[in-house]
Amino acid sequence: MNAAFMILYGVIVFDIYTSLNARAIYTALYFLVESGARKKLMEVKAEAVAMEPNNDVLLSEHRLKQETIEKEEIQVKCNDTITEQENYKIELMRAVIEKQDPSSKEVDEYALRRFLRARDLDVEKASTMFLKYLKWRQSFVPKGSISACEIPNEIAQNKMFMQGVDKQGRPIAVVFGGRHIQNKIGGVEEFKRFIVFALDKLCARTSPGREKFVIIGDLQGFGYSSSDVRAYLAALSIVQDCYPERLGKVLLVNVPYLFCTLWKMLCPFIDNNTKKKIVFVENKRLRATLLQDINESQLPEAYGGKMPLVPIQDA
Repeated sequence: MNAAFMILYGVIVFDIYTSLNARAIYTALYFLVESGARKKLMEVKAEAVAMEPNNDVLLSEHRLKQETIEKEEIQVKCNDTITEQENYKIELMRAVIEKQDPSSKEVDEYALRRFLRARDLDVEKASTMFLKYLKWRQSFVPKGSISACEIPNEIAQNKMFMQGVDKQGRPIAVVFGGRHIQNKIGGVEEFKRFIVFALDKLCARTSPGREKFVIIGDLQGFGYSSSDVRAYLAALSIVQDCYPERLGKVLLVNVPYLFCTLWKMLCPFIDNNTKKKIVFVENKRLRATLLQDINESQLPEAYGGKMPLVPIQDA
């Protein structure tokens, strides 16, 4: 073989080696040695390229496999069954509350367990809390639900969205705190209706044993006009007193210095269990931190994920 042929030989063998299996390499070498014909070499390479797998097919298969794994992980992590001790406490609690409010017969055991857990399985305290909740619900939501037409001014601010689930199967809501402005038309009452409307939407996406949700609180653009202390205290009261054990985690992102002052004012009104669920995310680690809890396929596009934001009223 002359020098030019040797160079051609080396280039083609290296090219084939990096993309094909041993059988293709053996075939190429066979034609080189036996015939030395350039035409045969090119035919072998063409055949080898035709044997390469389709990248689009591989990518599709990989995504399907990844989605299957994610679903299996969610199913494993969210099996929060009722224990024997909890079941015993639930029966005691049911006996107490049904005497005072017969309508409580319609309440399932998971709802009662949430109130029990909020009061460290103390039946008396949990019963008091639950009966107070029933009275509030009957008064504040007499129709059973809040409709969008009852909260037009809050919806117009376009500040809350919902989509996707985290790695534990908990629905995710994104709240843009910088878009909130004190409601001077509907006042705090409309804001409270909006909170109930949003919480009911989130809870509707949960199921027994998977009863919590996750909030991403984006505070970019948060200013003095957003520092609505009365509204935030009202929201805290509703979440803690009427939706116990529903909040899984709050991830606060793009937090400005001004919010730290407001946080000091709100902190005394937040119970210790709720405080443990609130995480302040560093800006430089925003995406990495979110990906610890949320798969990229479920992460909002605004944070480098693939899930589009859906307004809460359209979810």
